[in-house]
Amino acid sequence: MAASNSSFDQTSEAAVAAEAKSGEDFSVHVFSSSAELVEKLHEKWNSVKQQPYPAMYSSVYGGIILEPAMMVIPMDDHMVHRGHGVFDTAIIFDGYLYELDVHINRFLRSASKARIASPFTFSELKSILIQLSAASKCRKGTLRYWLSAGPGNFLLSPAKCPTSAFYAVVIDEDFAQCKEGVKVITSTIPMKSPLFATMKNVNYLPNVLSVMEAEDKGAFSSIWVDEKGYIAEGPNVNVAFINSDKELILPSFDKILSGCTAMRFLQLAPKLVEQGRLKCVKITDITVEEAKESAEMMYVGSTLPLLPIIMWDEKPIGNGEVGELTMALSDLLWEDMAAGPESQRIPVPYA
Repeated sequence: MAASNSSFDQTSEAAVAAEAKSGEDFSVHVFSSSAELVEKLHEKWNSVKQQPYPAMYSSVYGGIILEPAMMVIPMDDHMVHRGHGVFDTAIIFDGYLYELDVHINRFLRSASKARIASPFTFSELKSILIQLSAASKCRKGTLRYWLSAGPGNFLLSPAKCPTSAFYAVVIDEDFAQCKEGVKVITSTIPMKSPLFATMKNVNYLPNVLSVMEAEDKGAFSSIWVDEKGYIAEGPNVNVAFINSDKELILPSFDKILSGCTAMRFLQLAPKLVEQGRLKCVKITDITVEEAKESAEMMYVGSTLPLLPIIMWDEKPIGNGEVGELTMALSDLLWEDMAAGPESQRIPVPYA
């Protein structure tokens, strides 16, 4: 055994030595001027047929940027090297911003929990985001925005960061109503504690690993289950179930993020109760065993806004097909996005 280990160590040392020698010939370019650097940044974007990010706002720059090559944030921003930041998302649909107010309100609640003071008021944030959307000329896509403790140093504490920073970007992307079902798994990645799960912060490594785990197993995404065996949420979406009694159930929000789309979903779903298609709509704890016996299952989130789930841990949900009630609920959300009340939809004042 000792001889085998010795042989292995010698092989490893030889490999390290060979790699080190090859590294001696590796030359790192030093940019001599900002003009040369900007030219290099432009090279990346000049080859792109359609710019995916038509506009960005940065409080560090103090304005809106239309040049993708310049859509950058400082390396010493506390959000970059310490994960001290929060974010949120809104939808641009047919030239309207959908549910912007409720998303900004949640954004500011998250900022308060993360102890980050916003440099702007609610109305100022709203104005910036509307102007950014208009400057982008994007009529369908997503609007994502972040508040960080700000740039200033690489310390653990943000105490010496001069001011917080606000960034926002418009992402030009097409999306359509999800009519095909997806497969999911139960995640083995530990879910976030309630403090971090209930604020929309940028610490998304558990979420990323949870999705990667699902993809490794040929699934679309995953479901988190808490320590008591109750359903929690997906990596970046809420989850809902329709049981055999035609009850629409969403898990309790005390340990998970209360999604803005899920809240709107709960306001719209009673229409199906009035029509006699659903028995009731409720928020309650639901066990894995109960959830897997559901007749229908779905993800609910801003960029979906509803995605049918037809298989979970290789077991079909219901008959393994997209359910009729799932699509009826999806229709309600899409109708709301397309022609809902003025309180839900803000027209973008394109020039």
